[in-house]
Order: sequence, then structure tokens, then C-alpha cells
Amino acid sequence: MRWWIYQKERFPLFQHGLLVAAFSSCAVAYSAMLTGTLPLWQAFAVAFLTCLLFFLQLRIADEFKDAEEDATYRPYRPVPRGLVSLKELGLVFVGAAAIQLLLALLYAPVLVIVLLIAWVYLALMSVEFFVRDWLLNRPITYLWTHMLIMPIVDFYATACHWIPSGQKPWAGLGFFLAASFCNGLVIEIGRKLRQKDDEEEGVPTYSKLWGLQQAAWVWLACMCTTAAFAVIAASLIHFAYPVATILLLMILWAWNSARKAEQTTAKTFELISGTWTLFLYLSLGIIPFIIR
Repeated sequence: MRWWIYQKERFPLFQHGLLVAAFSSCAVAYSAMLTGTLPLWQAFAVAFLTCLLFFLQLRIADEFKDAEEDATYRPYRPVPRGLVSLKELGLVFVGAAAIQLLLALLYAPVLVIVLLIAWVYLALMSVEFFVRDWLLNRPITYLWTHMLIMPIVDFYATACHWIPSGQKPWAGLGFFLAASFCNGLVIEIGRKLRQKDDEEEGVPTYSKLWGLQQAAWVWLACMCTTAAFAVIAASLIHFAYPVATILLLMILWAWNSARKAEQTTAKTFELISGTWTLFLYLSLGIIPFIIR
């Protein structure tokens, strides 16, 4: 029961599962369309399970990183209030890594190399690259260094297709991974936009850092940059116009909320960011793959 409460509060499986399914399936499908080879169903399964566990590990790593701050400023969270312990979460982290390793070994052992790259970066993130205070004083640097994990995980998902197939879709992966990186910025900034009355002491947000209106424009700019890379990536699979149309409609929705940021709730920014992510990956990989 307590683990069910934990996931509900810190890692809602349905919400995360839906987005990760779109994220991982898009990566496999996009790689397949670039190379013209049909992916195995196992590629989708391994990519989904491994990516879902990656994001769970990211959440657990945050619990360790923020333990002191949570105890001081956010005692209502599961760890400081004693619902689960850091030791238990550490065991879950190790268990997730064991499953990831087993999946890679059973499916395509060479994947372990890519898995190790992701693990190393995740480990460096977990210790704030050994320069925690320096990073905390440079929030923009903190943001982009931590969001690099998004294209790294996406790269692993694409590798679930191109490594077993023997193909190397390098031509389009750069734009695809750039879109993934920028989309990580959209999600991260979008979940830290709050009205003044909703700000919490000791909780860093971009609305507090830049002011809500300016932060909302930065969020929208990241969305537009994501769209630009996504359209270029889509052009390589001859699906640019549908992707551009879908993302333009989403940007108009986001623009309407950004221009009146002072009246937009934090939940609305999060909803738009999540919906944007879902439609981005559906249009860039899953829909064109199904159509073909």
C-alpha cells in the first residue's frame, strides 16, 4: 500500500507510462523509418521497459539529491515523512538497473555499451557532476546539463532498433535527439512555473528565477525550438507537413497561455507540456510508422 502511495505521489505509473510509451516507441519507429527496416516487437518492449526504469531511477536519484532540502522545506514528501526510506529506494534503484542489464543481455548484448553510457551520465547527475554548489549558482547551466539525459535515454531507445538491425541511421538521429533535448527543457521549465501565491520557500522554480511572464516566454521559445528540430527530423521521413501542422496548433495553445501567464495555473502549464510531449512523439514516429 505504501509503495502504491509513493508512486501516486512521486512517479504516477499511468501518466509516466503513457508518455514513456510514446517516447520510446517513437524512437524505435523513427529509427526504423530512417533505415527502412522493420523493427522487432522486442525492440519496442525493451525500449519501453528500460526507459521507464530510467525515469524511475531519475526520480530516485532526485530523492537522494534533495533529501536534506526536502526534510527542511518539503516534509510532506514520502521520504521525509517516513513513508519509504532512502535505503529502500536505493534497493529499488539497483533492482531497476539489474532488470535493464538483463533485458539488454537477453535482447542484444551490444546494447550494454549504450546502457553503460546512460548509467555513467545518470551517476554524474546524481552527484551533481561533483560541483553541486557551482551548478546551483548557475541555474541555466544546471538546467541544460541535467536535460542532456533526455537525448541519451532516447539514443538508447533508438539503439534498440538499429543495433540488432545492423543499420546506422546517423543522418537523422542528430535532429531527432536535438528535438528530444529541447523537449526536455519544455517539460522541466513547464513543471516549475507557478503563481506567486503558489511558490514555496526553498523550492527553486523558473517563475521565481526569471519572473513568471518571462519564464513563460522562455518555455514557449523552447517549444518552438523543439518544433523546428522535429520538423527537420520529420522531413527526413517525408512527414514534415503533418508534424508542422500538429505542433503549430499546440504552440498556439501554449502561446495563448504564455501571453497571460499571470492568470495561468501551474497545472495548466504542466498539462500543456505533457500534451505537447505526447503529440510530439505521436506525430514524429508512431503515426507515420502506423500509416506506412
